[in-house]
Amino acid sequence: QVQLMESGGGLVQAGGSLRLSCSASRVTFNMNVMGWYRQVPGNERELVATITSRGDTNYADSVRGRFSISRSKTGNTVYLQMNRLESEDTAIYYCRLNQRGSITWGQGTQVTVSS
Repeated sequence: QVQLMESGGGLVQAGGSLRLSCSASRVTFNMNVMGWYRQVPGNERELVATITSRGDTNYADSVRGRFSISRSKTGNTVYLQMNRLESEDTAIYYCRLNQRGSITWGQGTQVTVSS
């Protein structure tokens, strides 16, 4: 069973930066999508950014131009560089791996942006 380990969350002032990392214990299929989602208590989980194994990226409108998603050369680790953070970015951030429809979620990492 694949496991995802996230790190990099924390407390930062508005305008600051954080970098999240997520490592998969194993990636079985070459064609897959890794991504970051976030959730505020009481709200639905929402997409932040995704990246395919080919390197194609997709961003939510709210983060485009401020956040950047990337993957390691091995493909097992995905990063989310978050710049110009805003208080609205405060949430639990979850890593997600989609391998041929098989979905795995990380445990989540808290990001808090103080204004």
